Amino acid sequence: MDGETRDLFVTVDDPKKHVCTMETYITYRIMTKTTRVEFDFPEYSIRRRYQDFDWLKNKLEETQPTHFIPPLPEKFVVKGVVDRFSEEFVETRRRALDKFLKRIADHPVLSFNEHFHVFLTSKDLNSHKKQGATLLSKMGESVRYVTSGYKLRNRPLEFSAIGEYLDTFALKLGTIDRIAQRIIKEEVEYLVELREYGPVYSTWSALEGELSEPLEGVSACVGNCSTALEELTEDMTEDFLPVLREYILYSESMKNVLKKRDQVQAEYEAKLDAAALRREERTGGPTEVEKCQDKVECFNADLKADMERWQNNKRQDFRQLLMGMADKNIQYYEKVKRINI
Repeated sequence: MDGETRDLFVTVDDPKKHVCTMETYITYRIMTKTTRVEFDFPEYSIRRRYQDFDWLKNKLEETQPTHFIPPLPEKFVVKGVVDRFSEEFVETRRRALDKFLKRIADHPVLSFNEHFHVFLTSKDLNSHKKQGATLLSKMGESVRYVTSGYKLRNRPLEFSAIGEYLDTFALKLGTIDRIAQRIIKEEVEYLVELREYGPVYSTWSALEGELSEPLEGVSACVGNCSTALEELTEDMTEDFLPVLREYILYSESMKNVLKKRDQVQAEYEAKLDAAALRREERTGGPTEVEKCQDKVECFNADLKADMERWQNNKRQDFRQLLMGMADKNIQYYEKVKRINI
């Protein structure tokens, strides 16, 4: 949805650390502004912790099985960060959680989900968490049980192509992610050496009267190069790697939706075979086969619409990401060049 038609705005900010007897955790403020009639008020402000976001994601997967659910950042691992209570970790997670909610809020179906509404508005989320599995999710479990081991006869080629694309896409991103992490590791090691290297010239200058000024100049140059490299490394760690990781997780989520689609088709084909054996007579209402066929067609339509939406978002995100990193590298080399001159 574009800015003029959007009627739901969500922001994640203001992380706070809570230290309790049994645990320590971070909560984030969720700010919501909306003009939708199903909301009682135009603005909401509540606090949520990571496990609340995880509850929302699970509920969306249960109740909206035909749609791609945006991924959450991994619970304990953010690339390049060890301490999950450090400012860097918390800020990286906050940005990922903010993107997670914005992707849901911008979706024409997910944004109207009742659990998303509860997540954004309820002061007491625990009472909703205690509710059992939905009928839809239980039915999904029975479908998986019935269709396990069933081989599809007529899987549409377009969905096979989507699956192959997602496999290749995740593989390529995984390779880029590993190389980027190796580059960052080497840059950090180089940065450590630079920081040791610069002060040597400063100490030396105190012993050399005639060479004092040029030695101090070299020391200052190395220090400035260290600062420029540190900024570039931070940009890769905080901006580049999280986007790669998000899309790797996104592709896994999408492949799970494809599996669910295949399970629904398997159920349809199994009922079609059973009906043929029974030579089922047509009654006044829709048959079980026709109901399953409707489910398959609904799944196919939702999946294709989400795939198109995802491709558009992916192109925009990676265009912005790659152009941003190119600019950062240009700025780094321009700084280093000016320093050396």
